[in-house]
Amino acid sequence: MRRPARPRTTGDRRAAEAIGRRGERLAGWWLRLKGWRILDRRVRTPAGEVDLIARKGSLVAFVEVKTRATDAELDFAIDAFRLSRVAAAAEYLMPRYAGPNDDIRVDVILIAPGCRPRHIENAWMG
Repeated sequence: MRRPARPRTTGDRRAAEAIGRRGERLAGWWLRLKGWRILDRRVRTPAGEVDLIARKGSLVAFVEVKTRATDAELDFAIDAFRLSRVAAAAEYLMPRYAGPNDDIRVDVILIAPGCRPRHIENAWMG
């Protein structure tokens, strides 16, 4: 069960932003270790934002990164609504990053301290 949301202060937002950016850096390193090349980071579109865009051979992945304080919280970090926004942004960005023979997918990387990154491949199959 989720706890009720409390209003965020500017300090809370800055801390969350810093944690998110660190998670995105870790996810980028993780992908590079797995043979991916990072094409872009934090790309905003009218449809939403994509945290990382990565390529491995003819596969282009639009990656949503979620960072949480504990591994248990990662199970609730991503939902269909968030994935649909990433998928919509990916559709908008495809012509810029993918060629006609490339495969495209939406991935999720979940990050928590003390745990290996959890890479969910092809998370959006909408």
